[in-house]
This record gives sequence, structure tokens and C-alpha cells, in this order.
Amino acid sequence: MDDPYKTLGVAKTASAEEIRKAYRKLAKELHPDANPGDKQAEERFKQVSQAFKLLSDPEKRAEYDAAARAGFAGMGMGGAGAAGGRKPFNFRQGRHRGGGFDDFGDIFSDLFTDFNAQSRQPPPRKGADIRYSLTVDFMQAAGGGKHRIVLPGGRKLEVAVPPGAADGQVLRLRGQGEPSATGGPAGDAYIEIKVAEHKYFSREGDNVRLELPISVKEAALGAKVRVPTIDGPVDLQVPPGSSSGTLLRLRGRGFAGAKGKRGDQIVRLMVTLPASDRALQDFLETWSPPKGYDPRKGMRS
Repeated sequence: MDDPYKTLGVAKTASAEEIRKAYRKLAKELHPDANPGDKQAEERFKQVSQAFKLLSDPEKRAEYDAAARAGFAGMGMGGAGAAGGRKPFNFRQGRHRGGGFDDFGDIFSDLFTDFNAQSRQPPPRKGADIRYSLTVDFMQAAGGGKHRIVLPGGRKLEVAVPPGAADGQVLRLRGQGEPSATGGPAGDAYIEIKVAEHKYFSREGDNVRLELPISVKEAALGAKVRVPTIDGPVDLQVPPGSSSGTLLRLRGRGFAGAKGKRGDQIVRLMVTLPASDRALQDFLETWSPPKGYDPRKGMRS
């Protein structure tokens, strides 16, 4: 056989660890699993394996070195052993330790572990998620509805905003994100709802709040007035003697709640005086409040 030291590319003075490292490197490069169909690589792999089998056995290595010094350069795999009456080393016999080497089978176990790890394909990865901010007006948030948006990259998507959608609520649309580059599932699209302010409605939980201007006469005498709601105008009865700040409730006129039950509309009465009304001014100049009446009585310490 060829010089095993040259086959492994190590010096004749190489340590056991240096021989082991050289073998591992060459075995990984030449292994049939890494070179399918390459007969030359397969033959080199056999030569490297035979060289390591000899040099990993301290006794056989010593016999080979002695034979080489004596001029028997052809002594090698089992040849020196046969000359000494010993049985050639058999890899399949199992464990053989000495000189700091682990057994030959352990190295192959490591190599196959490496090859298997390299051959395993990583699992398909999910595509990237997309985030988008959708602004809807107050009434659209209250009633819900479909909205068409254009995602980054130009893809169009229809989003169904549920009735009662809240500012900051995030809708998750499964599979509407970026496609996977490795054959996995597509990512998701996360749509954050932004609710624009209304000119006179506001929201408090599932309730709708409204400040309703009324006249002095309506406040003093009471009246049935028309009030806007998110469902359209309704009639509201203003009690006689109402003051600014009086709260009235319209049940079930608010936003849809999580369990389907709707909130209420809270109406705050605001008594409003005309900018200029001489008749009202003349009346108030002659009007005297009832005895004991003090609008700021509760504010005195």
C-alpha cells in the first residue's frame, strides 16, 4: 500500500490527535454520501480509511515504522502483523483502544451524524407578517363594514371592520401576509383600526356621549326634542326645570359590545342663550327668583 502518512497528509512524527484530525477532515470530504457516484473519491476514501486503521493502532504503527526503516516500505495493513504472526486488524471486530485514540467506530458515528445533519433540510418557515393602519370615521366604526386597502407592494385586500370597532383595535387576517420563501405558510396581516373624531359624538367604552344644546324655554318648561344618534335621529323628552349638565340616557343607542349587547347614548343638556334677544332681556330684568333660590348655594364653604 502507499505510505499511510502521505495518504493522510501527516508527518511521521504526528501525534495521535493530529492523525485523528487529518482522517476526520479527509473522510468528510471523500465519504460516498458526500460524493455520490464518484468512483475516484470512493477509492480515495478506502485508502484513507485503511491508512487510519493502521496508524490508529499503536502496535501496528510501530511495526510499520520499523518495517519502513528496515526497507520494507510495502509492509502495511496487516502485512507487518502477518510477518509477526499477528492477525490483521479487523475494523468490524469492534472497539480497539490505545495511544489516546477512540475506536474507529466512534469516528464513523461522528461522521454519519455530521452527514445526516447536513442532509436534513430545515423546516419550511412562515412568511413575514404585514402591519397596516386603517383609519375609519366614527360612524363606520359604529356600524362596521368592508374597506378595501392597498398593502405595501400594491396588493389589494378587503378588510371587514366589525360593528363597534374601537380605536387601536387590531384585526388579524390569517394567511394574508407575505408568502414564504421556503414553501411554508404565508404570514398574517395585522390591521390596526384608527377611529377618526366626530364633530359632536364621542365614545366612552360602549357608550356614546353627546352634548345637546337646548333653549331656556325647553329647559324651563320641558319639551320633546330631536336628538341625533349613531342609528339616526330620535325623540327625547327634556324634563321641565332642566339645567345645563343634566344627563339623560337613551338605552341601547351605543356601540355593540363584546357580547353583542349595545351600550347607551348619554345626552348632556346644555342650556344655550340667544346672542341677542331684547324681549328675553326685558323679561329677566323684571323677573325675581323665588325666595331662597341660590344657584351657587352648594359651592359655599
